[in-house]
Amino acid sequence: MDYELISRTALFQGCSPTATENLLYGLKTFTKKYKKGAPVYLAGTPVTDVGIVLYGTVNDLWGNKNIISLARAGEVFAEAYACIPDEPMMVDVIAMEEAEILFLNVPELFRLAAAGKGEYSHLIHNMTMISARKNLLLSRRILHTSSKKIRDRLLSYLSYQAGLQKSCYVDIPLNRQQLADYLSLDRSALSKELGKMKKEGLLDYHKNSFVLKDIE
Repeated sequence: MDYELISRTALFQGCSPTATENLLYGLKTFTKKYKKGAPVYLAGTPVTDVGIVLYGTVNDLWGNKNIISLARAGEVFAEAYACIPDEPMMVDVIAMEEAEILFLNVPELFRLAAAGKGEYSHLIHNMTMISARKNLLLSRRILHTSSKKIRDRLLSYLSYQAGLQKSCYVDIPLNRQQLADYLSLDRSALSKELGKMKKEGLLDYHKNSFVLKDIE
């Protein structure tokens, strides 16, 4: 197992590779590989393990295609559900490509921390920060999809990305279908609106790269 990689994840932030190895040794963990499109967790099932993506990408889907969030290599998912006993998943978690996941049992993590093993309390602190950041991400998605107009949803998302990247040249982590799903839009309607905006000189684009032009 690549302890150096795991030590660089948000969950193990502040831990050396050696400390990470020792922490994992004391926990109930396992790894599993998934093919593209395979379910990692299904809606309606309770979970006890938080997942860390070692390679690949997984996403949370509401219904058949509405993307709630993405988790890439080094990122964590299902932490909120794993912290609440018997709380069923509200979304499906699907591998977007071939992926390998490290699973870590959260009840065991809580038990060790409660037993006075302070090094595990550090992981709980990190997990709390991860959960808080994700709550902000979900709030942003609500903001991006609040308008009924396709153009307003696009501008909300792209303007946020431009501010985040501090540039009018923006690379987004979603392909066209994923962008449509994230913004809860029909792909053809999204593509049509992008074409209009390009013709009007508001932006230019190629695949997932955008140039914001005459946008206030």
